[in-house]
Amino acid sequence: MSQSPDFDEIIDRVGHHSVKWDGMQGLYGVDPREGIAMWVADMDFRPPACVQKALEEMAAHGVYGYWGDDRAYLAAIGWWMANRHGWQIAPEWVFTTHGLVNGTALCVDAFTAPGDGVVLMTPVYHAFARVIKAAGRRVVECPLVLNDGRYEMDFDAWDAQMDGSAKMLILCSPHNPGGRVWTEAELRGVADFARRHGLVLVSDEIHHDLVMPGHKHHAFPTVCPEQPVVMMTATTKTFNIAGTHSGNVIIADPDLRARFAGRMAARGVSPNSFGLALATAAYSPEGAAWLDALIAYLDENRRIFDAGVNAIPGLHSMPLEATYLAWVDFAGTGMTREEFTARVEQGAKIAANHGPTFGLGGESFLRFNLATPRARVIEAVARLQAAFGDLQ
Repeated sequence: MSQSPDFDEIIDRVGHHSVKWDGMQGLYGVDPREGIAMWVADMDFRPPACVQKALEEMAAHGVYGYWGDDRAYLAAIGWWMANRHGWQIAPEWVFTTHGLVNGTALCVDAFTAPGDGVVLMTPVYHAFARVIKAAGRRVVECPLVLNDGRYEMDFDAWDAQMDGSAKMLILCSPHNPGGRVWTEAELRGVADFARRHGLVLVSDEIHHDLVMPGHKHHAFPTVCPEQPVVMMTATTKTFNIAGTHSGNVIIADPDLRARFAGRMAARGVSPNSFGLALATAAYSPEGAAWLDALIAYLDENRRIFDAGVNAIPGLHSMPLEATYLAWVDFAGTGMTREEFTARVEQGAKIAANHGPTFGLGGESFLRFNLATPRARVIEAVARLQAAFGDLQ
């Protein structure tokens, strides 16, 4: 029997090449020895013991050559998708990329040409737009509708935007930064929208394991099996091993799979042995038990954060259905973006992601990472209440 995870343990990450902690001074002006890092989407927790054990076994062996025989790795992915998501996959559908930002870049390369449009439902994960623009493609922003503090899709408005120049759609499911778990009806709407406009559909489901109690994520192929889709999943977000830069692009459709395989070959992409070993260990019953404990812990962090932030007049933390990323709207304060951001960074000494980096609709928001020991979440709430104390 493995020991229960201790998510309350404070692990000092400063000076350990953590971009979240060592990069906050330069980007946000927040001293990591005084501040709280709540921006980059990795967790301040150790991974499951089975993952640590796999790394220790590699170190004990002491030879770090090329990886071979990926049968156990592919079987672990298949087991996880079947048992956690009700999705049966074939091993030959799986491509391993250097993380899912790399997977996104390969999709842009494989399924679009320079000058083509790529549809994003904004606000959405900022790396999508960065990759699209760097590849010489255009970002086509289809804004989500903010309805009673919750994001919804507006297919009629999006249909009116389409002019035939867009060739691909990237769906973020569950949604980052809004924390939405899309319903089956919404996913069918996405499939219909993609078909109407001849869009290759890419579904980034990296947060699919991090779903709050009372909500259910639907893997896209289980809802719309008739719709060709490029699925992107990973162990990295679920088990806090993002530094392994390992992701899976899973493609059932033979035509899309052949096109993607061609770009993988042309780019010389091959997997990282550490990422494969840790992923194989994580996708296991022990990893599943650790994840269940993690979700319960994150759910309480979410409850504490939302209660404290929503008690501040003018602030609204969007109801979090999935992910560990709180999306807080400061519009009700009447403050400029510069003013409320300064209160968070200079007053509360918290580094949080700036909303405009996520695209249209993010202007009045900041994104806060709640995957940190509870004492830090409680402290962050106290600091925010003090920084906006004049509104009480």
